[in-house]
Amino acid sequence: MKAIRVRSFGGPEVLKLEETPDPIAAPGHVVVRLHAAGVNPVDAYVRTGTYALKPELPYTPGMDGAGVIESIGEGVVDLRPGDRVWISATTQGRLAGAYAEKAACEARHVHPLPADVTFAQGAAVNVAYVTAYRALFDRANLKPGEVVLIHGATGGVGLAAVQIAAAHGAIVLGTGSSEQGRSLVMQQGAVKVFDHKQSGYEQQILEATSGKGVDVVIEMLANVNLDRDLGLVGAAGRIVIIGNRGRTEIDARQMFMKESTITALTYWSGGDAAVMRATAAITAGLKDGSLHPVVGHEYPLINAPAAHEKVLASGAMGKVVLVS
Repeated sequence: MKAIRVRSFGGPEVLKLEETPDPIAAPGHVVVRLHAAGVNPVDAYVRTGTYALKPELPYTPGMDGAGVIESIGEGVVDLRPGDRVWISATTQGRLAGAYAEKAACEARHVHPLPADVTFAQGAAVNVAYVTAYRALFDRANLKPGEVVLIHGATGGVGLAAVQIAAAHGAIVLGTGSSEQGRSLVMQQGAVKVFDHKQSGYEQQILEATSGKGVDVVIEMLANVNLDRDLGLVGAAGRIVIIGNRGRTEIDARQMFMKESTITALTYWSGGDAAVMRATAAITAGLKDGSLHPVVGHEYPLINAPAAHEKVLASGAMGKVVLVS
């Protein structure tokens, strides 16, 4: 089979398409013929060799994918060859194995993909939706009727958070830098979307809440927005940091009277049980149609370097995926 391999850490040019042996379904495992693989910013960070998780070289990037089960190992129940599925991990470990035509996965990391969800959409599920779900419920404890601001709502995680929060009965506000992106966020369930490049947008958000501030902020770029977020939350407001690309400075005095909270997460930090709870909820949302992943850009597997450049570029609109 063909797979992207990284033999040295560095820029996008280290992503090379190679022939590799086909995986075999060991006991408790399945082999999935992947038709699409999701590309996440963390994939690009790991590729540089500077991220906290550093896989042993050589490795195949990626942990998001969707396709059809090709074979099953001994002891696997409730899964059959030919089933359409999305995956939440491969047997190669965290952040590895999905940029390939096939992947071996533990059966518990393989989930049903409804017939009306494309493989590209299925590849857009795992990291984006699990991260968004855990931010909203495990860290922010979002409740129906609360106001949540998705700051940077046009990317994969942002759109997932908009859909999940709206389906949960929250009042969703968002920000985005382009008119097209803001329109997309509205289509996914937000009631108002603001241009975070426009001077004074913070006041517009406060006016939209009648001056009370929002209950929750989901923050994708803390080094730019965190201090502003402290002025946007209301009493007992919670800010959840998902993304950060540099050091930041805040005025903590903004937190005292509100008793606001800043917290953060990574996909895995709540443990395997938290991830499995999230995947169960997401699978149900895909089935009932309340969740519908948005794919912004598709690249053939050989163009993985271009996909890595795109996933870190500004103005994201949906998920970047590789198709094979």
